[in-house]
Amino acid sequence: MTIQRLINSWAASDPEQTYLISPETGSNVSFERLKGHVIELSAHLDALGIGKGEHVAVLMDNGPWTTILFLAIMASGRVVVPLNAIAGDSQLQYVLEHSDAALLLASEQHLARARKISDKTERDITLIFTSPDTGPDWPGHARAGHSIPPEVAPNDVALLIYTSGTTGKPKGVLLTHGNVIAGGMNTVEAHSLRREDRALCVLPLYHINAEIVTVIAPLISGGSVVMPHRFSTRVFWDLVRDHNCTWFSVVPTIVAYLLEHGDTQPGGIRGNPDYAHVRFGRSASSALPASNHVAFEKAFGMPLIETMGLSETAAQILSNPLPPGRIKYGSPGIAYRNEVKVIDENGRDVPSGEIGQIVVRGNNVMKGYYKNPKATAESLKPDGWLHTGDLGYRDADGFYFITGRTKELIIKGGENIAPREIDDVLLKHPAVLEAAAFAEPDRNYGQEVAACLVLKSGKSATVEEIRAFCHEELGKFKTPKDIHIVQWLPKGPSGKVQRLKIAEMLDQLNSREAPVANGA
Repeated sequence: MTIQRLINSWAASDPEQTYLISPETGSNVSFERLKGHVIELSAHLDALGIGKGEHVAVLMDNGPWTTILFLAIMASGRVVVPLNAIAGDSQLQYVLEHSDAALLLASEQHLARARKISDKTERDITLIFTSPDTGPDWPGHARAGHSIPPEVAPNDVALLIYTSGTTGKPKGVLLTHGNVIAGGMNTVEAHSLRREDRALCVLPLYHINAEIVTVIAPLISGGSVVMPHRFSTRVFWDLVRDHNCTWFSVVPTIVAYLLEHGDTQPGGIRGNPDYAHVRFGRSASSALPASNHVAFEKAFGMPLIETMGLSETAAQILSNPLPPGRIKYGSPGIAYRNEVKVIDENGRDVPSGEIGQIVVRGNNVMKGYYKNPKATAESLKPDGWLHTGDLGYRDADGFYFITGRTKELIIKGGENIAPREIDDVLLKHPAVLEAAAFAEPDRNYGQEVAACLVLKSGKSATVEEIRAFCHEELGKFKTPKDIHIVQWLPKGPSGKVQRLKIAEMLDQLNSREAPVANGA
């Protein structure tokens, strides 16, 4: 199966079925219309001289045409390169140059940046203004008639998505049509998605979670997706209600915001018949604190399913089961449709309960890193196992628990300390909204535990109070020596905190004389 064949199949069997809904414009896109957009786009690209297998970059915020282009570029036999709209100019320029994109589609909000970075590249790049709501403003010579898109094979590359680059230059992940379909199937099976299901997508379409989970998975199941321009706590539950969304995918940061602003839905939604159609919510892209998980289900009266995925695995590899299956708080769940195991430094399987590196194998695993054979060989082994760099363990029931990243581990006096253990305790404090533990150099121990945290709106706490709270929960050895109360944490496009950039953030804040409380 390919994206092209999938769209053609639904257009033939159920052409009038609505696939895409835009709340802001009030427009709907059927499967038949989606197929038409693929044919039209392929003709425009032919007129521009952009053939099969060439790369098309997209720098746009969410909207109906952002979604259409994401699918149509792949279905037309080209490779879509979503650009991270919140990245800095230097990173954007690197990705645009490295990706070998021949065409850049940019919305008005990002047009000036797009022109700036494309002008600095060493090759010619065609830049076309594209509205997320109404589509590309094709130049006259590219306004071609219909043409038949080239045939696409499962092994053809469909998506080139760049990692956040927390430890250096971003790496381009090559995903084939087969990878993308397999990743979507993992979501369909884990969440028992049906044609009657409708997803709410509030995550940016330049991230794998939104692309595969809330765009590809509904396409596979024959369902539909509601695509607002952006996430808003004020209208989130209204969108769920008014568009009969049966599920949604968010990140832990959004979970925290929804909990903090629960009063945006008067009277709540627990037991409200207007929300009887909601089956579940899902959280991914970073660890969901167990305390927030429990609080969300209690506050809103619906199951919240924690999952885990990577760009290199076309999103989801692990998921908790849906009710009445068992959910384990603090775990991203069990494997669905791919193999997952834990290994030691020598590549040997470790017994249940022992910490090691998480590795995964399946049809969803990437083809490799673009123009980076060294990184590909380091991560993707000849036997098909992808080494994720995540540390964790598997319990006796087959549930996996993630303790941190190999490069983020805090090693104090020779003892390994998982940052998430510290995070979970900090997040139990009633005044803490977000928290991230990290390593700081120390003369005596080599590394010392430190933490940054963001307080909830209207709440206050001193460093001494938070340290005392941690001391009681963690003991003296693991209690953060330095605690920084800040206004924000460095994050990637998925909302995942980038621990390795915290020191850089603190340096920037201190240089601006920002209000940072240091517990040294």
